[in-house]
Amino acid sequence: MASTSVFLMMVNGQIETAEFPEFDDIYCRYFFTHGPDWLITSGLEEGITQITKKSQDERQLFVWNFPLDITFKSTNCYGWPQLVVSAYGLDAFGTDVVRGYGCTHVPITSGRHKVRIPMFVPESSSLLQKLTSWFLGRRPEYVDPRVVAQGEGREVTRVRSQGFITISFNVVTKDLKKFGYDVQPSDITNPILPERVGMATTGTSEA
Repeated sequence: MASTSVFLMMVNGQIETAEFPEFDDIYCRYFFTHGPDWLITSGLEEGITQITKKSQDERQLFVWNFPLDITFKSTNCYGWPQLVVSAYGLDAFGTDVVRGYGCTHVPITSGRHKVRIPMFVPESSSLLQKLTSWFLGRRPEYVDPRVVAQGEGREVTRVRSQGFITISFNVVTKDLKKFGYDVQPSDITNPILPERVGMATTGTSEA
């Protein structure tokens, strides 16, 4: 008789900061996307942050520290969940425009992870369309931001890099080994360097 059990993945963390030096007053929307074999058992699949201003120090960061909390269950790793983020702000005419799209897979190993996502914006296909969109306040953007997590059709889209968003993840998995997936946790925050291993074995220490 085939087993009907599932494995679980619990994810929490924060949308921490963003880097868009040319802009101010930015907020962020997020979406979790996943394959057909995944189900959300608790938490929020999408949300929106508060509007924040750029810091006045040399870093010029937008700080949200907006919480993420979601739990998935599945019987198949195909369609591993991704986090899609899109940043928005006001242009000179007071129109809400996109400042960047980006996405990243949820880390596959348990533990704490920090990911810096490069963002991009769609570009007009011609100079005339670019001027028209600027005067009308209608910049190119995706109807559904989730499209950035898909590869199909993306090769015909012209884009430009613009900014970064930093996300922190805390990931806990359960029963993955029952399905043949041997994923070892990683210690990203405190890696063991080879020279430190040598010091530990020889009994020496740093000053």
